[in-house]
Amino acid sequence: MIDTDGYRMNVGIILTNPAGQVLWAKRIRQKAWQFPQGGIKASETPKRAMFRELHEEVGLTSKQVDILGATRGWVRYRLPPHLIRHYQRPLCVGQKQVWYMLRLLSSDNTIRLNANEIPEFDRWLWVDYWLPLTQVIYFKKKVYGQVLKELQPLVSCKTKKRKLTYKLSL
Repeated sequence: MIDTDGYRMNVGIILTNPAGQVLWAKRIRQKAWQFPQGGIKASETPKRAMFRELHEEVGLTSKQVDILGATRGWVRYRLPPHLIRHYQRPLCVGQKQVWYMLRLLSSDNTIRLNANEIPEFDRWLWVDYWLPLTQVIYFKKKVYGQVLKELQPLVSCKTKKRKLTYKLSL
């Protein structure tokens, strides 16, 4: 669903484990890593879309997670000009998202990247809370920073924002 300003309505998911790490997933056949996210259908609330995307992308159900919280409102990012599909209508210039912070209640082996007919990810890792900021594609960095900062108090273990000097090399 695209709003009147050209932003696709979307949900983002930050899944944490008891150690305060976050699930970081690699897009299939790409070098890009990101948090699970996906569009909101016209008939869905953001929360319902989040649970659908959670199941489609990582194979988890509402019974396997605890919702710790969500962003206070929409956060937006614009697509770089070369990624805008000018031939499509309605025109999509970016995404506006509600982000959810979840805690995994089940074991790691319940995470399944092939729960959907067409998987979006081919690998996943638990990583330091702030690592995604150093790895996400450039046009999502500002949103990731805003969201991680806003939702960080919801993570029960003490994680500190620090300069990361290592790279994810997989």
